[in-house]
Amino acid sequence: MEKQGAASADRPPMVSAGEMLSGGQSIAFTHVGDRLRLMRRALHSHLQPRASEAYEPLQMSTVKDAILDILDDPHSFQNHALTFTSSTIMKVAYGKTTRTFATDPELKDVRRRFQELSKSLRPGAYIVDTVPWLKHLPFYGRELRRDFERGKKLYTDQLAVVKEQLRRDEDTDPSFAKFMLENDRYKSWGFSEIEVAWLAGGLLLAGSHSAAVAICTVIMTAALHPEEQAKVQAELDELQPFPTKHRFPACAPSSLSVIDGDRQLPKESLTERLTTSFGQENYCIPAGTTGPNNYWRLRAISRDPDVYPDPYAFKPERWLDDAGEMREDLKFYVFGFGRRVCPGQHFAPREVFIHSLLALWAFRIELDATKPINDMGYMSGVVPDLQPCTVEFKARIPEKDIRRMMETYPEPYDETL
Repeated sequence: MEKQGAASADRPPMVSAGEMLSGGQSIAFTHVGDRLRLMRRALHSHLQPRASEAYEPLQMSTVKDAILDILDDPHSFQNHALTFTSSTIMKVAYGKTTRTFATDPELKDVRRRFQELSKSLRPGAYIVDTVPWLKHLPFYGRELRRDFERGKKLYTDQLAVVKEQLRRDEDTDPSFAKFMLENDRYKSWGFSEIEVAWLAGGLLLAGSHSAAVAICTVIMTAALHPEEQAKVQAELDELQPFPTKHRFPACAPSSLSVIDGDRQLPKESLTERLTTSFGQENYCIPAGTTGPNNYWRLRAISRDPDVYPDPYAFKPERWLDDAGEMREDLKFYVFGFGRRVCPGQHFAPREVFIHSLLALWAFRIELDATKPINDMGYMSGVVPDLQPCTVEFKARIPEKDIRRMMETYPEPYDETL
C-alpha cells in the first residue's frame, strides 16, 4: 500500500453506495486525480505537522474540561471524550469557540452520518456496488438519497454560520472554513462552495467520533493493564513529583516530548485494538482485483515475532529503541497508508496523547470486573451507545486540587503546595 501507492489509491470505477451517499462530494470516495490532490492539499493547509503543533494550546485548554467532566460524572467518560474531540475539531473546522457536547443535535447527526458511511463501505451491503445502473431508477436508493440530503444539510448549515460571520465582518477566530471562504479563496483552488462544505464536514466527521473512540480505547486498555498504567504514572510523577508539587504536566507543553511512556501506551493500545473491524481474511487476490484496505491483515503483520518479540503480549515498550527513544522503524498504520493516509495523521495522535497524559496524571483507572467486559467494543469506529466495559476513575491527588488546577489553567501554580 505504501510502495505501490499509485496502484492502490484509487476507488472502484463504478457508482458505489458511498458515492450516492455523498453525492460525489466526499474526499473518501473521490477518484485519484487532480481533484483528489487539491482536496488533500486544502486539508493539509490546516493539518500538516506545523499546523497540528500549533493546535496544542487549543487541545490543552479543551482537555481540562474533559478532566472536570470525569470528576463530575465518571460513568459518562465516553461522552466526555466525544465532547473533547468535537469541541476541538469544531474550532479547527469552523472557528466555534463554545463547547460542542456529545448530546448536541449536530453531534447526533454526525453519529448517524458515520454509521451510514460505515454501512456503505461494507462489501455487498448495497447491490448498486455491482449493478451501477440501478442509480438511475427512481425507486432504488431512496434511503441513500435521503441520507445524502441529511449530510448535505449538516455540512452546509455549519458552513453557513461562518459565511454569515464573514458577511457581517465579525472578528472571528481562524478556521479551515474561514480560510477557504475569505475573499472566495476556494474558487482559486477550483472548488465550489458545496465542495468546501463537504471538506469541512469531513473534518468534523473524522475528528469527532474516530478520535473519541481512540481515546476510549486507551482508557479501557489502561484499565486492563494496570501494571503498564503504573509505569506511565511513575514517569509522570518523576516529571512532576506527587504530592510535593501539585502541578499537572500540561502547564509545560514542551515537556510533552519527553514523556515517552505515555506515547507508547496509546500506540500499543491502538495497534492491539483497531478502531475499525473492516477487512477480509484468507483470500488470494488476483492482479487487477478491486479490494479494500485490510486492517486485520496489517494487525497480523504487527504481530510478526521477528519484529515484535512476544508478539501477543501487551508490551508498550516495544515502541522504544535501546536508547529509550521512540522507534522510527515500526509502522503505525492506524491512520492508513499510502496516498489515502488520513489527512489528520498529525493532528489526531497529538489529541489522543494529550488526553491520555492528563487522564493518567489525574486518575488511577480501574476496571470494574463485576460488570461485563467486551474488550473489542470500540472497534466500530463510532462511540457505542452501550459501554463495552465499566471503569472507575480514582483521583491520584485530592479532587479539590485537580479542580483548582483545571479551572485556573494556564496560570502558574504555587510549587510549595
